[in-house]
Amino acid sequence: MTTQSSIARPIEVAPRPSGVFAARFLAMGCPCEVLVAGADEALAARHARPAAEEAWRIEAKFSRYREDSVVAAINAGAGMAVAIDGETARLIEYAAQCFDLSGGLFDITSGVLRRAWKFDGSDRVPTPAQIEPLLAHIGFPRLVRSADAIAVPEGMQVDLGGLAKEYAVDRALAILDEARPDLPVLVNFGGDLRANRPPAHAPWQVGVEDARSLPEPWMVVELTKGALATSGDAHRFLLKDGVRYGHVLDPRTGWPVAGAPRSVTVAAGTCIEAGTLSTIALLRGAGAEEFLAGFSARSWCLR
Repeated sequence: MTTQSSIARPIEVAPRPSGVFAARFLAMGCPCEVLVAGADEALAARHARPAAEEAWRIEAKFSRYREDSVVAAINAGAGMAVAIDGETARLIEYAAQCFDLSGGLFDITSGVLRRAWKFDGSDRVPTPAQIEPLLAHIGFPRLVRSADAIAVPEGMQVDLGGLAKEYAVDRALAILDEARPDLPVLVNFGGDLRANRPPAHAPWQVGVEDARSLPEPWMVVELTKGALATSGDAHRFLLKDGVRYGHVLDPRTGWPVAGAPRSVTVAAGTCIEAGTLSTIALLRGAGAEEFLAGFSARSWCLR
């Protein structure tokens, strides 16, 4: 195993079966890996490095945890217009499309609900009195947007975390595919992934986990090309008096969506599309399957 670093940013490269190498690193609060087939260890390490650098760039730019991020600057505007670049404008415009597609359920201003909800597996469920005041600070249509600026009303905030990881997967794969389109690659950032082509020996084998079936996956999907994303409550939930509270919240009520599947997995052409559809399906609750039936993407709901 080799370890390479770039300003305290390590990437570990280790062999996998059938001539595949996995380059692993941390980004966006989750384990990430780039699987490279048809290369030796040194080439796999060099090839994966730009994907990691792109993940770290997007994390630094759009993280809600960094004071120097674009998101922090937008939220600090307190009603004043803040200039944004084209990349940020495109992500926010995509968020607007998600808001419309979901009937207002996918709302990047709903992150304020984290002040009440801490999905750490405990039994600390907030009270209605803690949630109710936060609802006044949610509402995507209240953002004032133009092609190069955005104003967020005072007391509100935007959170692009529901889009940034999937966007990073797509960007990373595009960079790698442009550099060496002949190398089969699968980019996997915290379970959201995309592949450009299959290895010579077989399709990529992607396991989808469920907390009840660990350590074994509950499903294995064969992927030749395209993306796969899963949304669910396997790791982020509360449990009180036998009731499990999933982390996907209805922005209209501030409470977890009733009747939602435990997880939704979607296969689509891009990771951001797969992630969007899986998240909106969860937000649709009991209507998840009906919502997904309106799209050509393959999908699996676990209840």
